[in-house]
Amino acid sequence: MTDSAGQGLLQTLAQADALGRVVALLLLAMSVSSWVVIVWKAWLLRRAAKDVGLSTAAFWQSSDLDDAQRRLAAFDPQRIVLPLLQAARGLDDAAPRTLATAADRSQQLTRVLRGALHAVLHRLQFGQVLLATVGSTSPFVGLLGTVWGIYHALTGIGQDGRFRIEQVSGPVGEALVMTAAGLAVAIPAVLAYNVLGRSIARIEADLEGFARDLRELLLHKESAK
Repeated sequence: MTDSAGQGLLQTLAQADALGRVVALLLLAMSVSSWVVIVWKAWLLRRAAKDVGLSTAAFWQSSDLDDAQRRLAAFDPQRIVLPLLQAARGLDDAAPRTLATAADRSQQLTRVLRGALHAVLHRLQFGQVLLATVGSTSPFVGLLGTVWGIYHALTGIGQDGRFRIEQVSGPVGEALVMTAAGLAVAIPAVLAYNVLGRSIARIEADLEGFARDLRELLLHKESAK
């Protein structure tokens, strides 16, 4: 932003009334919160995608489940894959004679792996609701500032009875700034929501495949005993 544009924006906000300033502050809060989530989730998902690839490869190269768990602890610092193995192995520690142990081994493994997978995905999806909310509501928040600025312009004309450019330049300028600000907040949030959502979907597919393979492996080991 150039100095003249920055001075123009500050001048517009200085001319705004209480509602106009509240709208501007709300858009600023939306922008800051969405960018914090975008940066954090981009880092998290990049690490998660890398950890899933390394962890699953290390798992299948392990000699046994104990060795696999040690390897996952080293290759999975974000704890994306490790909770699945821990949940499956923790099934043997469940209290006897409960509903959790009433079903057969296949159903028990399916249940605990599904629960662990949902917990991991819930952590990966954290912040998506905020991005969707900012992307869908910030244009309307900006529109509120636009309508309020135009209302001020029309009120100024009605009170004076004559049209002069200085009567409407400030309110209309405020309205245009609010419209642009609403779009500037919404566009990055929507783009990030879509891009990050695709990354989460790819990680979810990899985790579901690993959980299915892990279930089959554990059932095979049980039947081989």
